[in-house]
Amino acid sequence: MIDIVEVEPGVYSVILDGASYEVRVSGGEILINGSSYPFELDDPRQWKRPGSGAGIQGRAAIVAPMPGKIVRVLVAEGDPVEAGQGILVVEAMKMQNELKAPRAGRVTSVAVKAGDGVNAGAVLATVE
Repeated sequence: MIDIVEVEPGVYSVILDGASYEVRVSGGEILINGSSYPFELDDPRQWKRPGSGAGIQGRAAIVAPMPGKIVRVLVAEGDPVEAGQGILVVEAMKMQNELKAPRAGRVTSVAVKAGDGVNAGAVLATVE
Protein backbone atom coordinates (compact mmCIF):
# COMPACT_ATOMS: atom_id res chain seq x y z
CA MET A 1 0.00 0.00 0.00
CA ILE A 2 1.16 3.52 -0.74
CA ASP A 3 0.26 6.68 1.17
CA ILE A 4 0.86 10.08 -0.45
CA VAL A 5 0.26 13.46 1.20
CA GLU A 6 1.06 16.88 -0.28
CA VAL A 7 2.75 18.70 2.62
CA GLU A 8 3.27 21.94 0.68
CA PRO A 9 2.88 22.92 -2.99
CA GLY A 10 5.13 20.64 -5.05
CA VAL A 11 6.35 18.66 -2.02
CA TYR A 12 4.92 15.24 -1.14
CA SER A 13 5.43 12.79 1.71
CA VAL A 14 5.29 9.24 0.34
CA ILE A 15 5.18 6.11 2.48
CA LEU A 16 5.67 2.90 0.51
CA ASP A 17 6.06 -0.50 2.21
CA GLY A 18 6.97 1.19 5.50
CA ALA A 19 9.69 3.40 3.94
CA SER A 20 9.25 7.19 3.92
CA TYR A 21 10.25 9.36 0.94
CA GLU A 22 10.24 13.10 0.38
CA VAL A 23 9.29 13.87 -3.22
CA ARG A 24 9.67 17.32 -4.78
CA VAL A 25 8.22 18.12 -8.19
CA SER A 26 9.54 21.13 -10.06
CA GLY A 27 9.31 21.84 -13.79
CA GLY A 28 10.43 18.69 -15.62
CA GLU A 29 12.23 17.15 -12.65
CA ILE A 30 11.28 14.97 -9.69
CA LEU A 31 13.60 14.90 -6.69
CA ILE A 32 13.20 11.80 -4.48
CA ASN A 33 15.32 11.74 -1.30
CA GLY A 34 18.07 13.73 -3.05
CA SER A 35 18.06 11.79 -6.36
CA SER A 36 16.89 13.66 -9.45
CA TYR A 37 14.73 12.11 -12.19
CA PRO A 38 13.74 14.05 -15.35
CA PHE A 39 10.20 13.53 -16.62
CA GLU A 40 7.89 14.74 -19.34
CA LEU A 41 4.15 14.91 -18.80
CA ASP A 42 2.10 13.63 -21.73
CA ASP A 43 -1.60 14.44 -21.45
CA PRO A 44 -3.49 12.45 -24.12
CA ARG A 45 -6.45 14.84 -23.80
CA GLN A 46 -4.36 17.81 -24.87
CA TRP A 47 -4.46 18.81 -28.54
CA LYS A 48 -1.13 18.30 -30.30
CA ARG A 49 -0.06 21.45 -32.13
CA PRO A 50 0.66 21.55 -35.87
CA GLY A 51 3.97 19.94 -36.60
CA SER A 52 3.32 16.94 -34.39
CA GLY A 53 1.12 15.48 -37.15
CA ALA A 54 3.18 16.79 -40.05
CA GLY A 55 3.55 13.30 -41.50
CA ILE A 56 -0.18 12.55 -41.66
CA GLN A 57 -1.13 11.98 -45.28
CA GLY A 58 -4.17 10.64 -47.10
CA ARG A 59 -7.62 10.20 -45.60
CA ALA A 60 -8.25 10.87 -41.90
CA ALA A 61 -11.49 9.65 -40.33
CA ILE A 62 -13.24 11.50 -37.51
CA VAL A 63 -14.88 8.79 -35.37
CA ALA A 64 -17.31 8.86 -32.45
CA PRO A 65 -15.36 8.26 -29.22
CA MET A 66 -18.49 6.87 -27.50
CA PRO A 67 -22.21 6.47 -28.19
CA GLY A 68 -24.01 9.79 -28.33
CA LYS A 69 -26.03 12.28 -30.33
CA ILE A 70 -24.83 14.76 -32.95
CA VAL A 71 -25.58 18.27 -31.67
CA ARG A 72 -24.03 20.37 -34.45
CA VAL A 73 -22.22 19.82 -37.73
CA LEU A 74 -19.73 22.68 -38.16
CA VAL A 75 -18.56 21.94 -41.72
CA ALA A 76 -19.97 20.78 -45.04
CA GLU A 77 -18.59 18.35 -47.58
CA GLY A 78 -15.96 20.12 -49.67
CA ASP A 79 -15.03 22.70 -47.00
CA PRO A 80 -11.31 23.33 -46.42
CA VAL A 81 -10.24 22.80 -42.77
CA GLU A 82 -7.14 23.48 -40.69
CA ALA A 83 -5.63 21.07 -38.17
CA GLY A 84 -7.53 21.43 -34.90
CA GLN A 85 -10.58 23.07 -36.46
CA GLY A 86 -13.94 21.86 -35.12
CA ILE A 87 -15.76 19.43 -37.40
CA LEU A 88 -18.82 18.51 -35.31
CA VAL A 89 -20.16 18.43 -31.76
CA VAL A 90 -21.27 15.17 -30.12
CA GLU A 91 -23.24 14.98 -26.87
CA ALA A 92 -22.50 11.95 -24.71
CA MET A 93 -23.29 11.46 -21.02
CA LYS A 94 -24.71 15.02 -20.80
CA MET A 95 -21.42 16.53 -22.03
CA GLN A 96 -20.77 18.13 -25.40
CA ASN A 97 -17.48 17.29 -27.13
CA GLU A 98 -16.16 19.07 -30.18
CA LEU A 99 -14.41 16.65 -32.54
CA LYS A 100 -11.58 18.33 -34.44
CA ALA A 101 -9.77 17.84 -37.72
CA PRO A 102 -6.58 15.82 -37.15
CA ARG A 103 -4.85 17.65 -40.01
CA ALA A 104 -5.36 20.37 -42.60
CA GLY A 105 -7.22 19.33 -45.74
CA ARG A 106 -10.65 19.22 -47.31
CA VAL A 107 -13.77 17.55 -45.87
CA THR A 108 -14.56 14.70 -48.25
CA SER A 109 -17.62 13.35 -46.45
CA VAL A 110 -19.98 14.10 -43.59
CA ALA A 111 -21.97 10.98 -42.73
CA VAL A 112 -24.25 12.50 -40.06
CA LYS A 113 -26.58 15.42 -39.41
CA ALA A 114 -27.70 17.22 -36.25
CA GLY A 115 -29.98 15.00 -34.17
CA ASP A 116 -28.52 11.68 -35.39
CA GLY A 117 -27.62 9.05 -32.78
CA VAL A 118 -24.18 7.46 -33.23
CA ASN A 119 -22.38 4.39 -31.91
CA ALA A 120 -18.82 4.37 -30.58
CA GLY A 121 -16.33 4.00 -33.42
CA ALA A 122 -18.73 5.15 -36.13
CA VAL A 123 -17.04 7.22 -38.87
CA LEU A 124 -18.71 10.63 -38.74
CA ALA A 125 -16.65 12.54 -41.32
CA THR A 126 -13.45 12.25 -43.34
CA VAL A 127 -10.75 14.76 -44.23
CA GLU A 128 -8.26 14.36 -47.10
